[in-house]
Amino acid sequence: MNPYLIQDLPGFSPQIARLVAMMNYARTTTLHAVRGLTQSQLDHLQDTESNSIGALLAHIASVEFAYQLITFEGRDLNVEEMQRWGAALDLGSAARQDLRDKPLEHYTRMLEEVRAVTLREFAKRTDDWLYTQSPWGPGTANYYFMWFHVMEDELSHRGQIRWLRKRLP
Repeated sequence: MNPYLIQDLPGFSPQIARLVAMMNYARTTTLHAVRGLTQSQLDHLQDTESNSIGALLAHIASVEFAYQLITFEGRDLNVEEMQRWGAALDLGSAARQDLRDKPLEHYTRMLEEVRAVTLREFAKRTDDWLYTQSPWGPGTANYYFMWFHVMEDELSHRGQIRWLRKRLP
């Protein structure tokens, strides 16, 4: 697929296809930003308050996972899921401690596995589903906005990754 074309995609309704196309572009640029990084580069902390590139990749996957639960299952993470994903979701000190010592393939596999579920679930839904409203933050949002948020969160962290990569020792 050409990441520079926002268009209909086989297996998806028109609006979901466009969302998928944009999410695919975001993912392509994220993966390009981390290509070739070593484990020590993925674990590098710029300062005592920063997150590592590896932690940011885990965060991107964890946000997508969380929104799968919210929009596909109508629930938040349970205790077991928080044990697995909590450090990545929250980032900060827990992520600095727990999200280390993994090669790039660990993070790319995590991203791929989570995205496969998203695409499988998107294929089951129609454009009308995107406009389903649900409580979100201080108010109400529709699923379209929530998935836009997943994408813009990834792009924001991709910017952090690029910044951190330029400053690697």
